[in-house]
Amino acid sequence: MLEKIKNIISIPELRSRILFTLGILIIVRLGAHIPIPGIDGEALGAAIQNFQNTLFGLYDLFAGGAFQKATLFALGIMPYISASIIIQLMGAVLPYFQRLQKEGEEGRKKITQITRYGTVLIATLQAYGVAIFLESMTASVQGGVLQVVPNPGLLFKFTAIVSLVTGTILMMWMGERITERGIGNGISLIIMVGIVSRFPNVVLAEVTYIQQGVRGFLSEVILIGVMFIIVGFVVLLTQGTRKIPVQYAKRVVGRKIYGGQSTHIPMKVNTAGVMPIIFAQSIMFIPTTVATFFSSSEFMQNVMRWFSFDHPFYWSVFGIMIIFFTYFYTAIAFDPVQVSSTMKQQGGFIPGVRPGKKTAEFIDNILTRVTLPGSFFLAFIAIFPYILMNAMDVGYDLASFFGGTSLLIIVGVALDTLQQIESHLMMRHYDGFLAKGRIRGRRRS
Repeated sequence: MLEKIKNIISIPELRSRILFTLGILIIVRLGAHIPIPGIDGEALGAAIQNFQNTLFGLYDLFAGGAFQKATLFALGIMPYISASIIIQLMGAVLPYFQRLQKEGEEGRKKITQITRYGTVLIATLQAYGVAIFLESMTASVQGGVLQVVPNPGLLFKFTAIVSLVTGTILMMWMGERITERGIGNGISLIIMVGIVSRFPNVVLAEVTYIQQGVRGFLSEVILIGVMFIIVGFVVLLTQGTRKIPVQYAKRVVGRKIYGGQSTHIPMKVNTAGVMPIIFAQSIMFIPTTVATFFSSSEFMQNVMRWFSFDHPFYWSVFGIMIIFFTYFYTAIAFDPVQVSSTMKQQGGFIPGVRPGKKTAEFIDNILTRVTLPGSFFLAFIAIFPYILMNAMDVGYDLASFFGGTSLLIIVGVALDTLQQIESHLMMRHYDGFLAKGRIRGRRRS
């Protein structure tokens, strides 16, 4: 391992990219601790505890704890993700965005620009909502009832909106700079670092539990073993691929022969990635979030009970929605008809399958069969933290690292970043970062 690290340091370009990435991520974490003006921190800390299992809890997850502290980066990168998802969905239904997707680099630049404008618009709307939400929050402390915003009004709203929107724009810009000048995907790394930043507090809490005798040493060993198994399972899910062989016919142009090579279409078991869980989780949190504002209603109290983490109804509906969104997002991300058309234009064909409509049907059939186990595995991983909470009596902060959105993002981003590092090493004839070359896409000489 030390030799691998030495190889990384010895490559000036790779070293500068890694240092640049680390520098940006440090700035991101510093910004997550700078509160917006006009907030009573003590009152906010006491009031936010009632919203952990709501949509705001999901926001706080992606913001790395910045949302519950009402900091400059409280909105995190979620407005950018929301804008990207909307643009991607529009690409599936609107001809204008479909044309942009086919225009190559020029089209990609236009889509990126539209996404940026969409990010600013969504961030502004969300920042206004957050400002109103903060003004309405109160907390019961020893001295009585405190307002989270001591001086509400137009000035606070304006200051909060400017601060939060500026923070989101800055995070979006830093994410793009990491992608361009650093290592890995900038947006994904920012999200991952925010999630990982909660891990030291979780570890310290577990150490405290052992010292106080709340949890035994053997239980902790079992938890660590379960974590290794689940992480390995997620790696297999992330890297699992079904290869469809493709043959390209030979073409004679003058005295030269072109084509004739064999390749494959990689069909990932989990084509949709973490998006189905994000979609499903966002929708599942809506009833609880709405019920929070009508806590006096008996009906809303029942809604909160049915949609709480410890209720089997929540698990069942959550799992079904993940399976649905896996198929939905896969259908958007992978178009068998387009793949078939592109293959036909380039002279490619699947052995034993006629080009055109038959090829599209063949690919769609395989995609459906591959997506089915992938969707069930994804649902299991998403639900596993809640199972662990009930089986071993652990808190959600710890259980969230054993599955769900957190673990999928951490594993996916880590593998992608390692793959990029390994690519740089292999280009310069160094041995790969992973000795056995398990990262997909690596080729040994």
